[in-house]
Amino acid sequence: MSADRSVLRRAIERGERDGGAIEFKERLTREVHLADGRMESLVAQLRHRVLSGDGEATYVIGVTDEGGLAGVSPESFSETMDVLSLLADEADAHIADVETWSAGDGGDADEAGLVGLATLRDGGVFEADEDHLVVGTAGHVDHGKSTLVGTLVTGRADDGQGGTRGFLDVQPHEVERGLSADLSYAVYGFDEDANEPVRMDNPHRKADRAGVVEAADRLVSFVDTVGHEPWLRTTIRGLVGQKLDYGLLVVAADDGPTKTTREHLGILLATELPAVVAVTKADAVSNERLAEVEREVESMLRDAGQTPLLVDRHGVDTAIAEVGDGVVPLLRTSAVTKDGIETLDRLFERLPKRATPDREAFRMYVDRSYKVTGVGAVASGTVNSGTVETGDELLLGPMPDGSFREVEVRSIEMHYHRVDKATAGRIVGIALKGVDEASVERGMALVPRESEPEPVREFDAEVMVLNHPTRIQEGYEPVVHLETLSEAAAIFPEEGRLLPGDTGEARVRFKFRPYLIEEGQRFVFREGSSKGVGTVTGVGETGEEPASDGR
Repeated sequence: MSADRSVLRRAIERGERDGGAIEFKERLTREVHLADGRMESLVAQLRHRVLSGDGEATYVIGVTDEGGLAGVSPESFSETMDVLSLLADEADAHIADVETWSAGDGGDADEAGLVGLATLRDGGVFEADEDHLVVGTAGHVDHGKSTLVGTLVTGRADDGQGGTRGFLDVQPHEVERGLSADLSYAVYGFDEDANEPVRMDNPHRKADRAGVVEAADRLVSFVDTVGHEPWLRTTIRGLVGQKLDYGLLVVAADDGPTKTTREHLGILLATELPAVVAVTKADAVSNERLAEVEREVESMLRDAGQTPLLVDRHGVDTAIAEVGDGVVPLLRTSAVTKDGIETLDRLFERLPKRATPDREAFRMYVDRSYKVTGVGAVASGTVNSGTVETGDELLLGPMPDGSFREVEVRSIEMHYHRVDKATAGRIVGIALKGVDEASVERGMALVPRESEPEPVREFDAEVMVLNHPTRIQEGYEPVVHLETLSEAAAIFPEEGRLLPGDTGEARVRFKFRPYLIEEGQRFVFREGSSKGVGTVTGVGETGEEPASDGR
């Protein structure tokens, strides 16, 4: 066995023992192991194993009673995890982690089958609080977004070289170049009894993130966006499609506000997102330069029709009471000296959660999808409205032809902690049964199976042109960013044209496929240096018959 299989080897070598915390199972099936009598026996066995391990048991799946590597198909492994999850629920326990390997030496799980370890822990699946704050970062490249967030979630001072930013970048080329190229996520929280932040020692460890989710009375999740101009599309996706409560705009003291800073501020304001501005790298400049940058930021905010509020002068209580409605709190920070970190902690601990949509039904727009061996397709995103629970029957779509696919929620994770349900504002990964990962695309939505969604190719909107070299005429084709979708669309102004600074009604038609759109949704459109914002005022027909085909 290779080194990464050592944990499996040790579990097999320790073996099953009476009074031990390890159990061997080749496979579990609904038909056999959930039958009357058998289920009760297995629940008692699982409870015994968990108690024998002081609250933690290990189930080795895909092995014989003697510990031989039998291997099971990915489909059988998936069913085994479903059955084991049901048994754990009955035993007041939960599956905390799953690791899988190929049962053979060639590494092909489809041919040799899977063998895996499931870690079960005492206690039911964690239920998150209802006051979970989601904050999106914005700002120019190298202005310290990721570094600031890294210091916030770990409490660790930066080394002056952006060391704490490494806790957020996940792609090898991001780490190598020191530039974020995609959205990153981080979390910390607050313990009401201890009256202090709950931070992570190492955010790369799944157990650390899960521990914060479990220990904190209030969670603060960060969606860390991209500051480099070529990836503005990714930044827009993070600010428009993540169901954010607040925006945290950073401005480096050694550089000051830039064109990108103003552009990101414009997106925050266009999507009506309350914002806080942090002047970063306060340790890197003189007090005179720091004051000069503050004045530049104040001028930038006033030019955008906003009123800056200096937190150091007016206090955290005033900032919390006034944020939004045209008021933007402004404070100085340093990830190196940790100046301003405690102030940000106090802000995030007490900022109110923004109101969720009136819609009671569950809806989530897919931002990412990936495949987990033995589990299947996982759709990741922020819950837009309603509640989703394990076992819920949903529709996923629309597919390119306007149809929806019937799926079932296999499990839900929030920052690597398994939860039994998720409500509006949660950033979650939902494992789906009934669909291949290749069919799950960004911009699709998950909705209740009984909801009868109607996808559209066209919608009416009120649009405002922020920047354009000449005029927008009928058939102008920018990219529209709405929720998590980014799609080329043609715009047809009601009056035939729109000039920079104009606001007017227009018809918007997606170029390639339909999406699930509703009145009141805000969007951003962009093409080169041309930019604008809009609000959906009415939806049109798809031109194709939507279907729920159950494939």
